[in-house]
Amino acid sequence: MTVAWWGWVALIGTICAMLAADIVLVGRGGREFTLRRALVWSLVWTAIGFGFTGVLAAWQGWDAGEAYLAGFMLEKSLSTDNLFVFALIFAAFSIPIALQRRVLFWGIVGAILLRAIFIFAGAALLDAFHYTLYVFAAFLVITGLRMFRHGESEVKPQDNPVLKLIGRVIPLTHELSGERLFVREGARRVATPLFAALVMVAIFDVIFAVDSIPAIFAITRDTYIVFAANAFSLLGLSALYFLLAGSMSTFRYLKPALALILVIIGVKMLLTDVWHVPVYASLGVIVATLAAGIGLSLLRPGPPAATPTP
Repeated sequence: MTVAWWGWVALIGTICAMLAADIVLVGRGGREFTLRRALVWSLVWTAIGFGFTGVLAAWQGWDAGEAYLAGFMLEKSLSTDNLFVFALIFAAFSIPIALQRRVLFWGIVGAILLRAIFIFAGAALLDAFHYTLYVFAAFLVITGLRMFRHGESEVKPQDNPVLKLIGRVIPLTHELSGERLFVREGARRVATPLFAALVMVAIFDVIFAVDSIPAIFAITRDTYIVFAANAFSLLGLSALYFLLAGSMSTFRYLKPALALILVIIGVKMLLTDVWHVPVYASLGVIVATLAAGIGLSLLRPGPPAATPTP
C-alpha cells in the first residue's frame, strides 16, 4: 500500500507519545511493578496494539488491517521469547528489580530504532533480490530447529565476545551505583553492570530481530505495516516482563511453541512461489501454536521460578 509522508509522521508521533506515556504514567516516581500493575499495563498496551488494526482497516482497507493483525500477533509472540533471555541477563549481572525497568525501557527504544533499520534494509534487499527470501526462510527453519534442540541452554552474558570487546574500550566495574551507567574510579571513567546489562539487552534484541523481521516479511512486504507491527509489539514489553518474571518456568512449553512457529513460517516462505498461504491461515497457526504451548505449560507446570517477583 502507498502511505503519504503524513501517515509516517502520525505513526512515529504515536509511538513517541506511547513511549512518553510509559515514562510519565507507568514508571512515575520510580515505583516498582506489582503483579497487578504489570497485568493492567500489559493489557493496556496489548489493547492499543490490537486497536491499531481497526485504524488501519478503516484507513487502508481490511486487507491492510488483516496483514497488520497477523504481523502484530507474530511479533508479539516472538518478542515474548526475549523475556526469558532478559531474565538471565539481569540475573547474571545481579541487577535488582528496581533497576531492571530502566534497562528494559531504553532497550525497547533502541530496539525500535534498530528494527527500523533492519526493516528498510530487508525490504530493499527483497525488492532487489527475490531469492534472498529463501535465505531468510532457511535461516528461520534452522533457528527454529536449534531452539528445539537447545531451548534450555544457558546464556552467559559475561562471556559474550562483544561485551569483552566493549570492556577493552570502556573499563567495566562489578559494582552497581544506583541508576548510574558510568562512575568515576580515581582518574578514570568506568561503566557499571547496569550499562553492561543494557548493552546485552540491545545485542540480544538484534539477534531476535534477525529472526523476526524475515518472519513478518513472509506475511507482508509492506514496510509501513511491518514497522507498525514491530513497534506496537515492543510497547509494553517491560510490563509483560514483570508480569511473567515470577512465573517464567511455568511456561515451559512456550519456547518449543515459538520454535515451531519459526519453522512453520520458514517453510511457508520456502513455498512462496509454489503455494500462497492466506494471511488468516498464518494468523490461525500463530494463535493455535501459542495457545497450545501456554495450555500445555499450565497443565504441566515446571518448578518454581528462581527469578524474584517485583
